[in-house]
Amino acid sequence: MKRVIFLLVVVLLVGELFAKEKEIIGRVVSVSDGDTIRVLQNKKEYKIRFFGIDAPEKDQAFGQKSKQRLSDLVFGKEVKVIWKEKDQYRRYLGIVYLGSLNINQEMVRGGYAWVYRRYNDDSTMIELETKAKETKQGLWQDDNPTQPWKFRKNQREDNDN
Repeated sequence: MKRVIFLLVVVLLVGELFAKEKEIIGRVVSVSDGDTIRVLQNKKEYKIRFFGIDAPEKDQAFGQKSKQRLSDLVFGKEVKVIWKEKDQYRRYLGIVYLGSLNINQEMVRGGYAWVYRRYNDDSTMIELETKAKETKQGLWQDDNPTQPWKFRKNQREDNDN
């Protein structure tokens, strides 16, 4: 009986550990591009990849403007990151908040990032992207902007040739 109770407690604790969102609260110490930052919390630096969005690459059209916008929003400021998992590059995938302001949404709202539909089907985010596109915000000023995932694929193919 003790063994059954012990196993039940272990299963519940492990389940809660994996299901529970985690927080990182700290100061943004660098902005790599329009969807990646570094946050310093208690002398430890965390690389954060914004969940559910994809910003233009640095050497892609609008890439520098996207990075600058994100920097204007969060660099040197204290943010809260809600995350559930790490990606293949060991970055924390999260939603970044400056106070109550959802920065992931702000990047899409301003036309500085796409909703990464492969990983995100949040209707609010899709509505923000649609509105940014309709009002030609940010990267939507271009007639036919290239999605970052297609840009990266083309870069890899060019490098292979």
